[in-house]
Amino acid sequence: MLLSFALQSSTNSAFSFIFPALMLAFFYFFFIRPQIKKQKEQSAFSSELKKGDEVVTASGIIGHINKIEEQTVTLELESKTFIKVVPSAISKEMTDQYNKAKVGKTA
Repeated sequence: MLLSFALQSSTNSAFSFIFPALMLAFFYFFFIRPQIKKQKEQSAFSSELKKGDEVVTASGIIGHINKIEEQTVTLELESKTFIKVVPSAISKEMTDQYNKAKVGKTA
């Protein structure tokens, strides 16, 4: 009787340690790690922007980069129509989708 209680107690304490560790690993691999990867890709994309690139902002504005300053990027929307945005507002994901759709229409 005492032995079965001791085994049951050690099993419960081992399970109570393993379950949170498994949950933490699950959240890391399925939520945190992919988000960190996206942030690194977006950061690399923002640092590689150059004059003349056609980009899409996070709000869906499409334009060509006219000027890159330290804190702002000037986009030319149409002839003589310019807006200033912060570099982080330019979305890698939306720009990639726009370029794929644009290539798909011309092919």
